[in-house]
This record gives sequence, structure tokens and C-alpha cells, in this order.
Amino acid sequence: MAIDMPDRLPTAKEREAYQAKVKAELDKLNARIDEYKAKAAAAKADAEINYHSIVEELSAQRDALSSKWEEMSTASEAAWQELQKGFDSAWSDLTSAFEKAAKHFDVQTD
Repeated sequence: MAIDMPDRLPTAKEREAYQAKVKAELDKLNARIDEYKAKAAAAKADAEINYHSIVEELSAQRDALSSKWEEMSTASEAAWQELQKGFDSAWSDLTSAFEKAAKHFDVQTD
């Protein structure tokens, strides 16, 4: 924002014009800051919703795996082998989900 001011003392009208210009520019800046704040809040809310959604999905998969483990633990030898296939598949799905979540949240996994 540049307003050419004379080398002499500005008149009252020139000062008023300058002050009006500064106020208008500050109002624009304030509006942009408010817009950025709103966008940041929305992004934070979206990220939080996404985070909770991923955590809920991982928890559900973990719970399903735990159920399969309990079922395997009490199964007969004949049923155990069949249950193990389901458990291995659920384990693989859970591992993949954790890897996907880690990439999403940019976290290193071991």
C-alpha cells in the first residue's frame, strides 16, 4: 500500500484520505485473517474427524481379531487349523490398516 504524500505537510483532506485508505486495507487484512482462521478451524475439524474414523476402524478390526483369537484358543484341534486361516487373514488386514494409518499420519512403523 503506497500513497504518494507531498513533501510538504499534508492537508486535513489528504490525511483523511490516507487514514481511510489505511483503514480499508486493515479491514481487508482482518477479513483475510478471519477467513484463514475459519479455514484452519475447518481443516482441524476435518482432520480430527478423519483421525477418529481411522482409529474406530482400527479398533473394530482389532476387536474382530481378538474375537478370532479367543475362538481359536478354545477350539478343538480339528477346528483350530480352519480358524487359524481366518485369524491369519484378519491379522493381515489389521497390519495393512495400521500401515495405511501410519502413512496417513506420517508415522514410522517398526
